[in-house]
Amino acid sequence: MKFLPLSLLLLPASGFVSVPPPTTSASPSFLPATRRPFIAGNWKMNPSTLPDAVSLARSISSSVTPSTPCDVCVFAPMPFIDACRTAAGASGEGSGLDIGAELSFYEEKGAYTGAVSAEMIKSLGVDWVLAGHSERRTMFGDDDEEINKQTLNLLRKGMSVVLCIGETKDEYDAGLVEAVCTLQLKKDLQGVTEEEMERIVIAYEPVWAIGTGLTCPADVAQNVHKVCRNVIRGMYGDNVADAVRIQYGGSVTPETIDELMGMPDIDGALVGGASLVKEKFERIVNFKSV
Repeated sequence: MKFLPLSLLLLPASGFVSVPPPTTSASPSFLPATRRPFIAGNWKMNPSTLPDAVSLARSISSSVTPSTPCDVCVFAPMPFIDACRTAAGASGEGSGLDIGAELSFYEEKGAYTGAVSAEMIKSLGVDWVLAGHSERRTMFGDDDEEINKQTLNLLRKGMSVVLCIGETKDEYDAGLVEAVCTLQLKKDLQGVTEEEMERIVIAYEPVWAIGTGLTCPADVAQNVHKVCRNVIRGMYGDNVADAVRIQYGGSVTPETIDELMGMPDIDGALVGGASLVKEKFERIVNFKSV
């Protein structure tokens, strides 16, 4: 792993780190035919009750139509998944809204109080599962070794993974964005095959922008996405790098989504608070190309 030169450790006056493109190979042009945008809502520990969750899932599902320009998924709290799938029509034909799980444990079964296995989640009909969300890393201590185990286990079960990466505020302030994202990708994807990468979506989430109201400027996010795509290129080659979808996550709003989605390497969004408001999430998933 190469760390950034000293010159990049100095923040510009704007306070934002401008991540330079890697020197290995040029980023590919945007390939809409192979990278359909993917926008997901992460409800975290919300809403408070099952009736509220069911109502929200039903209302969001009604806003996902055949003209919606992206794949749409909501990651719901574990106790609500089954009822939300029913409310969203995810267990029937014609639904445009998937319901996913926010986490999984890598062991199959056993004395792991409070843990939920991939097999349990799969038995509910769930396909998509989050791994490596920044709150799991920083608040619950999930490290790259555990995230890698979760990812491999989910893939071996035939499930799909949104793998989250991103730097903390201290790492951001130190100019280590590229180094952190590169290291996390290489550790978290260790052992993942080229074929399995078809069921991986990368979510770049700058930790300092999650739930803070601070939004990474679209051009800076684009540079980081370009770095991530070239890391994938170095690991798996052009075909995988050109096909893998990379989402941006971090205080995404109806006001910021259009510019973000106009960037060539940003293929979607992982949305937090705005996914709990039907009108806001409806506007986000029905973004306008700029």
